[in-house]
Amino acid sequence: MELLGLSPALLALFVSFGFAVGVLFGFFGMGGSFLITPTLLILGYPAPVAIGSGLAFYFGTSVIAVLKHYDVGQVDYKLGAVLFVVLSIGIELGSRLVFGLEALGIAELVTGVAYVVLLAGIGALFLRRAYRLEDDEDEDDEVGDEEIPPVARKIQSYEVPPMLSLTSGGRASLWTILGSGGSVGLVSGLIGVGGGFIRMPAIYYLIGTPLTAAVGTSLFAGLFSGAFGTFTYGMSGGVDLAVVSLLLVGSALGARIGSAATAIVEEDDVIVYFGVMMLLASAGIGLSELANWLGASALDVVSVVLLVGSSFAVAAIILSQVLAAAGGGETDTPSATNGK
Repeated sequence: MELLGLSPALLALFVSFGFAVGVLFGFFGMGGSFLITPTLLILGYPAPVAIGSGLAFYFGTSVIAVLKHYDVGQVDYKLGAVLFVVLSIGIELGSRLVFGLEALGIAELVTGVAYVVLLAGIGALFLRRAYRLEDDEDEDDEVGDEEIPPVARKIQSYEVPPMLSLTSGGRASLWTILGSGGSVGLVSGLIGVGGGFIRMPAIYYLIGTPLTAAVGTSLFAGLFSGAFGTFTYGMSGGVDLAVVSLLLVGSALGARIGSAATAIVEEDDVIVYFGVMMLLASAGIGLSELANWLGASALDVVSVVLLVGSSFAVAAIILSQVLAAAGGGETDTPSATNGK
């Protein structure tokens, strides 16, 4: 018996996987499309459908994030509007490239290789960050949330007109904004990611806005660029609404739990697991490409286990720490009452 054209096993997989990705999204603030798209590729969905559905999922989670954080943080609306335009152009170029590669029969291969490199790079950065946490705690010269990082101040010192005034009071060259936004948009359109994990750092480190403004502006620009990407792929039949809907159902619940967990669980405690998850996901996609080359379907099963299983594992770690903290609170209550 099938519902929405999917078997019961796939229905359960997409809802539960959406929940796990939602927990990660709510906790780490990443849209999760960089996990959705490669999973759909491994499950046999065509590259345009996997990419378009990943962007649609990102758009849905962005709506959730904006509704939750619309009154939190600072948004540079003028910068966000410019970024939306160049992001959209980049996404359009990326999508055209994907359909061209699909016609050549190499879209899945190119997308898979790009994901192997991308996820491995993200995992390495998170592990490096985890390794340096103790050293960073001992340093007094960290950049605050309302400050501009030194590398961005250096880039801003090269005034190449036209210059755009930022809400933070600084100015950035329009060429820097166009280059940063266009590159992120191209990556989004090519491999089906919302790009938040590279868009926000680009706004912060290259364009030069304070961290709070970078987060808000990234969400603002990403919401509309995600909508544009969804529309672009959707017009060509590249969005599977059944899959996206199931993922969003699970994600909506998971995102709420993940967001609540940020007040209980220290990100430093699980960041190393997130880095390992990215490396395992990269290995899973690499095995999938190897399976296609060797014709070994058993490797596809291993790749799905690595990609989906690692996401469930990190989400479970976060949930277990939430439950442990809640249990500890309940345990402490009687003793605190007795002390009074």
